[in-house]
Amino acid sequence: MVAHAGVEKPRVEGAVDFAGARWVAASDANWRRADRPDDFGIDMVIVHVTQGSFDSAVRAFQDPGHRAAAHYIVGQDGRITQMIRELDVAYHAGNRDYNERSVGIEHEGFVDRPQDLTDEMYEASARLTARICARYDIPVDREHILGHVEVPGTDHTDPGPHWDWDRYLKLVRRTRMAQAAPSGSPSPAGR
Repeated sequence: MVAHAGVEKPRVEGAVDFAGARWVAASDANWRRADRPDDFGIDMVIVHVTQGSFDSAVRAFQDPGHRAAAHYIVGQDGRITQMIRELDVAYHAGNRDYNERSVGIEHEGFVDRPQDLTDEMYEASARLTARICARYDIPVDREHILGHVEVPGTDHTDPGPHWDWDRYLKLVRRTRMAQAAPSGSPSPAGR
């Protein structure tokens, strides 16, 4: 097995783990400082839907009374905000073991509104998930990329019945292959 370094250390205030993400800090009450993947291996990505707007999710994750936050939020327009470093354990899954082993990604919208799940959101999230999977050598499959609804011991239903898992995993795989292609090599889409 290959050891993976994870994200850059030491910590730098405002640093993001995904290029292009905007940093907005979550409340300290909504996550726990850690040194992942050294103290807890990361082997999952958990997909969430906010059940609200992008801005309402940011506000909730900044609220110490909320007692939950994900590492990232992806907007319907494709913007990405990081609120917790991947080094740290976000309280997003409702299950301690899954929190320690995963990166949580929220998606702006409502589970019962398929129109909220935009092309821009799927594409941005796929780029983010592909980078996370590459960084921690996470397989791109449904055993390792799962919905909040699949976390044991929770009553959540997100990402909901309209989340297109086949489309999403194809986008993640295609992006990961393109990211892994040596510079100057044709991408798989170009063949």
